[in-house]
Amino acid sequence: MNFEKVLFAFFILLALTLNFGFFVGDISNPNHHNVFELFAALVVSLIATLMKFGDKSYVGTVLLASSLVADLQLIAACLVWGISVYGMSVALNEYTLASIVSLSGGALLANIVSVVILTAETTLHRH
Repeated sequence: MNFEKVLFAFFILLALTLNFGFFVGDISNPNHHNVFELFAALVVSLIATLMKFGDKSYVGTVLLASSLVADLQLIAACLVWGISVYGMSVALNEYTLASIVSLSGGALLANIVSVVILTAETTLHRH
């Protein structure tokens, strides 16, 4: 068993599950979407992205691209949250939260692509 590959898969799956945990719930209900869960999803996604650098295979480039998309979506979601609540000192309203959750949904799709590619590569890889 290759510990590096286990750790790599762990972070990809953790990024997906944290993002899913934030995304699920009523899109406009702030009680269903925790800011710390969004932040954790972003941090783990960034770690997963860093782990993908150095893989020069075609599959590795597609994994990196999907991870970068997820990172950008989550960064945008965090910026919208931070700017609206802390920068403009406005209470989090349903419209802003819907935008944040929608951006997280885009990242979720990119995370799903990463997991599908990882699963396909693992299934097709022979030693």
